[in-house]
Amino acid sequence: MTGFAMAGDDIALVTQTVLLERQGRDRAWWDQMRACYWPDAAVRLSWYQGDGPGFVSASEAMAGRGDASVHRLSPPAVRIVGDRALAEVPAAIEVRTRIEGVLADLASYTRIVYRLERRGDRWGIAALDCVYERDTCLPAVPGETVTVPAAELAPYRPSYALLSWHLARRGYAPSAELLGDDRPEETAAFYAQVRDWLGG
Repeated sequence: MTGFAMAGDDIALVTQTVLLERQGRDRAWWDQMRACYWPDAAVRLSWYQGDGPGFVSASEAMAGRGDASVHRLSPPAVRIVGDRALAEVPAAIEVRTRIEGVLADLASYTRIVYRLERRGDRWGIAALDCVYERDTCLPAVPGETVTVPAAELAPYRPSYALLSWHLARRGYAPSAELLGDDRPEETAAFYAQVRDWLGG
């Protein structure tokens, strides 16, 4: 896919790259998603840590198991220095699931932080990290009740406890060492690191 190499404003090209990456994932357009990553890209999020192409393959396998989610995105904030770009996209990860027979909507609120590099004539994603904020779970049908025992949530971080619980019961191994607003010092150090990377 060569659309990212066309002439135009770099902020628009960076913005479209991160939006096309998320669209590709949500729509199961795997070639589109894959085209957004450099082969050596690093991805770190709740259920996957590895390279960008591996993330695309793992996402395809996840969808094949029937584990679908969609991402409601807010406008990206983009900064560019030379051939490097930083894009932060506030997002809600939305999952429809059943809990004890009750149809429920789980939403995990996060900030997706993309680092991009221009190599040759196009931009691509060099790293993706998530900073988790909080999550919620509500019945899809008003009047019904969704119950998640507190003891089952206790092992998980408060910034993404419900998402971790959901992933674990679906057979995934959520990381407990990700960035989150419940660990503000680590999050502040991460932002300092990515700002240094952008300027470096």
